[in-house]
Amino acid sequence: MTDPTWTSILPPLLAICLALLTRQVFISLFAGIWLGAFLLPEVGIIASLGESIDRLIGVLASPGDARVIVFNLVIGAFICMLERNGAVSGLVRFLERAKWVTNAARAQWMAFVIGLMIFIESNITMLVTGTVSRPLFDRYKISRQKLAYIIDSTAAPICILIPLNAWGAFNLAILESLQVEDALRVFISSIPLNLYAICAVLLTAFSISRNFNPGSMAQAEDQAHKEEGASTASLEIEEDDTPPRAINMFLPILVLIGTMPIGLLITGEGDLLAGSGSTSVLWASLAALTCISLMSLFQRNMKMSEVGASWSLGAGRMLPISLVLLLALALGGIVRELGTGAFIASLIADWLPIWILPCIIFLVSALIAFSVGTSWGTFSIMLPISITIAVAIGAEPAHFVAAVLSGGIFGDHSSPISDTTIVAIMASGSDHVEHVRTQLPYALIAGGVSAIGFLVLGFGLL
Repeated sequence: MTDPTWTSILPPLLAICLALLTRQVFISLFAGIWLGAFLLPEVGIIASLGESIDRLIGVLASPGDARVIVFNLVIGAFICMLERNGAVSGLVRFLERAKWVTNAARAQWMAFVIGLMIFIESNITMLVTGTVSRPLFDRYKISRQKLAYIIDSTAAPICILIPLNAWGAFNLAILESLQVEDALRVFISSIPLNLYAICAVLLTAFSISRNFNPGSMAQAEDQAHKEEGASTASLEIEEDDTPPRAINMFLPILVLIGTMPIGLLITGEGDLLAGSGSTSVLWASLAALTCISLMSLFQRNMKMSEVGASWSLGAGRMLPISLVLLLALALGGIVRELGTGAFIASLIADWLPIWILPCIIFLVSALIAFSVGTSWGTFSIMLPISITIAVAIGAEPAHFVAAVLSGGIFGDHSSPISDTTIVAIMASGSDHVEHVRTQLPYALIAGGVSAIGFLVLGFGLL
């Protein structure tokens, strides 16, 4: 690592500013990498472009980084198989036959519980929950805005709290690339400190149990009681002429969940926390994909060619996320070499108390995610900076990881341009503007509580 100077903050600062101005995460991250490569060897701007490309290729030379990128592609194939082999329609039919939903409150609780159960990936969580819940919400005259809020608040917040999915693998890969000691332990330790995700889930449960509808949500609920809950948009999950089977949803998910701790035990030689997170999630995703593919073939729902086509389609959907991860890992390496965290730590030590840092990081992460519309892009920008600051001041990294993850979810949850916001709108059949207006009061309540919480947690760093 070079002796840190003021120039060390320029690459991440450029990435942040460009992301805020252009909302183009790919270009912003690469610009930060390019500038960092230019500053490290102090070579010409053209030569540093070649160095930037080499650093991107170099990320794949790390087995751990390569495993997580492959995992993203595998989980994409797995999600596509769930959509195409009757798993979603089977779950819908199972819930209908159970006849558990008999009133408006139970319809909302059903949407909440499904959001908790399907934590593989936020978009599939919202699509499944929306598809299952829309008819019931209309039947009991609950607003589509309330459905959009419930599924949006039990998608990303739950995915970030349960590390057995792409969200966990993504962030764990960044931590491992930053050479965080016991990266898996740090990530797991950050989960109970992820205040916004916890507050968002608890507030959703409170709003259902107490019929809490602040601001515009009260108007939407009143309107839904007077009308038939007409929708303005809808999105159906793609379904072929495949017989619906709930087991096609339950069994592969159980394989996914069960294989993860087994992988950690094997790679950790009996110690769960010493296991390789990147290896375990890859094994788990491959096992689940194999399970659902074999089930599709044995049930004769799909031909071998259709299984292969589904793998390709699903993996293709995850390419943008994999590219963000690749760029994030490269930028994180450059930030570490430049000593950005050490330089920032030396600056703030003179005028900013340490206890306020988690709250500041939470708010900055929220601002970036709100402006850019992506929590993953925010993680990729803020985690390298925050971790290096934590290491430089000798603080517990889990506090800073939790602040970044909470802020990213908060900003993404509030942003009108977020991909999760848009999917929630489509999955629920709600209106874009109405969903943003009705969800924002909930997000601000949870965000305010979280900011205060991070101020309190900050005193633990003293």
